[in-house]
Amino acid sequence: MNKLEFRFGSALSFSFDIQHADSISLARVGTINTPHGPIQTPAFIPVGTKATVKSVLPESMKDLGAQALLSNAYHLYLQPGPDVLDEAGGLAKFMNWPGPTFTDSGGFQVLSLGVGFKKVLAMDAQTTRHDDVIAGNKDRLAHVDDEGVTFKSHLDGSMHRFTPEVSMQVQHQIGADIMFAFDECTTLHNTRPYQELAMERTYAWAIRCLDEHKRLTQERVGKPYQALFGVIQGAQYEDLRKKAATDLGSMESNGQSFDGFGIGGALDKGQLGTIVSWVNEILPENKPRHLLGIGAPEDLFVGVENGCDTFDCVLASRIARTSAVYTMEGRFNLSNSRFKRDFTPIDSECDCYTCTHYTRAYMHHVFRGKEILSATLATIHNERFIVRLVDQMRQALLDGNFADMKADFLGRYLHRSGQARD
Repeated sequence: MNKLEFRFGSALSFSFDIQHADSISLARVGTINTPHGPIQTPAFIPVGTKATVKSVLPESMKDLGAQALLSNAYHLYLQPGPDVLDEAGGLAKFMNWPGPTFTDSGGFQVLSLGVGFKKVLAMDAQTTRHDDVIAGNKDRLAHVDDEGVTFKSHLDGSMHRFTPEVSMQVQHQIGADIMFAFDECTTLHNTRPYQELAMERTYAWAIRCLDEHKRLTQERVGKPYQALFGVIQGAQYEDLRKKAATDLGSMESNGQSFDGFGIGGALDKGQLGTIVSWVNEILPENKPRHLLGIGAPEDLFVGVENGCDTFDCVLASRIARTSAVYTMEGRFNLSNSRFKRDFTPIDSECDCYTCTHYTRAYMHHVFRGKEILSATLATIHNERFIVRLVDQMRQALLDGNFADMKADFLGRYLHRSGQARD
């Protein structure tokens, strides 16, 4: 099958192998090999924004089946600082995580700081178009220009400047196995002219990221190779998405091209599959594709069948802290009074630590009592549920029954949840 390899010195450092391609969809099964180990795809990548999945030990994330973790360059740049992670031996060693790591470039945080919509990626495309839109009761903390972004720290109000070169420098110091090029992430509220301008900026920034990535790779002799993924923007517009996929898919600067691709930006939830297929029908088949910020169960099926290999999202851990949990019968809140005397597991089909040791009644008790343990146990369950679900999709593709598995799951899963991203 198709194979992509990049070598650093004499050792294989990054490669992507496709073992199986579905005959009736864009879905495929593969392996991403990194300096810190392989990732069997399709795979869900839990988010540990600040070098930690909130409330859960890294060892627990490994036990529940996570193959890799994603952290955020913006947050780690502000605290503890990329130089600290570099001195510690890189992100994985710093957080005592034994597997591969990803870093998001910080492009989404520019959107969040700029317009105040914070975590929301899935939006309704039928909204008012306005380029100065900002969420209610929010201050604009980031300003974008053609060279980069000036932003105010949400921690202490200090001013900072991110350019494509700075993003690459920060991510190289953080030391993740897979990095993303710096991009301008827009909202579905932005006008068509602004979407075009943002896409042009992202294109120009992508070239600068490639150049700086090559320079840093050559300069940091002895460091494991870090793969760089380009980010496809274009909002809900077919021609813009296809142009971005064509341009970045074939982009090369000074002999350096992208090792893979991220599909980014705010997405019209109703068109998710269509938008992803526009992009993946154009991007090189032999390079991995990551769908940024998507993690609701029903949306993962859409992403897989339309050719995405990996996914990340904070939704599983964020809703866990509010007592919301996933089950095969839908999503519900454990703090509801009906669970006070329910001595069954959260999900009888789940094999996670929480479900094999605790009951809904106990979970109800620790949530109502505001015990810290509640977040830990619920997060372990939710992360295991999503990781296992995508693992099951991978096996179903190999077994040739993905369509049946999808129909069975969605026929039982009642809740339709949104998407979120740090």
